Amino acid sequence: MPTLDVDFVRAQFPAFAEPGLAGQAFFENAGGSYTSRFVIDRLTRFYRSRKVQPHGAFEASQLAGAEMDEGRARLAAMLGVATDELSFGPSTSANTYVLAQAFGQWMRPGDAIVVTNQDHEANTGPWRRLAAAGIEIREWRMDPDTGHLDPADLENLLDDKVRLVCFPHCSNVVGEVNDAMAICALARAAGAFTCVDGVSYAPHGLPNVARLGADIYLFSAYKTYGPHQGCMVIRRPLGETLPNQAHFFNGDTLYKRFTPAGPDHAQIAASAGIADHVDALHAHHFGDVSDGDTPPAMRADAVHGLMRAHEVRLLQPLLDFVRQRNDLRLLGPDRAENRAPTVALALNEPGADAAARLAGSGIMAGGGDFYAHRALQGQGVDPARGVLRLSFVHYTTKHEVDRLIAALDQHL
Repeated sequence: MPTLDVDFVRAQFPAFAEPGLAGQAFFENAGGSYTSRFVIDRLTRFYRSRKVQPHGAFEASQLAGAEMDEGRARLAAMLGVATDELSFGPSTSANTYVLAQAFGQWMRPGDAIVVTNQDHEANTGPWRRLAAAGIEIREWRMDPDTGHLDPADLENLLDDKVRLVCFPHCSNVVGEVNDAMAICALARAAGAFTCVDGVSYAPHGLPNVARLGADIYLFSAYKTYGPHQGCMVIRRPLGETLPNQAHFFNGDTLYKRFTPAGPDHAQIAASAGIADHVDALHAHHFGDVSDGDTPPAMRADAVHGLMRAHEVRLLQPLLDFVRQRNDLRLLGPDRAENRAPTVALALNEPGADAAARLAGSGIMAGGGDFYAHRALQGQGVDPARGVLRLSFVHYTTKHEVDRLIAALDQHL
């Protein structure tokens, strides 16, 4: 596999040419990534020349509809699913809330859902609220010292009452990459569906959802170099089983069944820019894609590998640095191969205070609870104090990581 050309990657992101961001190193990517130029160009074009009701009779309307269709089709193909199995919504939190309403109507009192305490609140809170309707909520708990979710503990929770297992592909504060394929297989063998929160994983490479075996896969386009949309894969057997949550006349269209409100036309169209970005990286590193010989899911897989290899190389020195210190606690594993480059540190001060001091050294980092109250509490960390979170993606350079380590050494 070739080495990621970081200079080429950064050339695809206008933020790196912005004077107001010059001289600063961006380490709060888990809160939202920079936006690819392909997405910005598509969004600008849509608002300038195609901001009309789509799929109509006149040319601008037809072009608008075609761009929306392109966004759905190309992203779905890279995720390894059918075009109509991908839905868009205003956010992952909103998408999960709609799904919870559908499951609440479909399930019966006494049925059970498994959730974790490793999750961001978006993929645990809506499900837990179904307890008010008589649904049993079972909590798969992580190890309080390591943050690890042990699949053996999940097996002990599974029986013929469990209808759904909800878990993160990767936690936004623990960072460990869970074996989603194995977990989905466990749930499926017990007769349960799975809902995988990929918000903290997808920015590091689009997954092949079909290969994972997930029935639902959720991620956020704005953390994956795109516009502020929630992306939601629902595989056909489940999507056609759950009650329709949209207007009654949209009930026969799979990608509309779980979108109660009108979608954001421009942002759906602009989401095709995420696929443009993946294709640009694939063409630069592996050759042109214009002949169509390499299927989209394979192109996405190849780019995923490029991203992960680059991130692992940069992440290990940071983990080695924080591991040797006795004035902080690293949440999650200390080996880069086992985690995403999202590093949460529990300090002797509030995480927000540490982030504010790092900002003085040109380090843009995050501090707080990051909507992961349960995950922090489950590891003995006070959410009110929060953590310092340092997160990066494939456009981060070794020089920026070196700057981060030097700043941490100075301020901590």
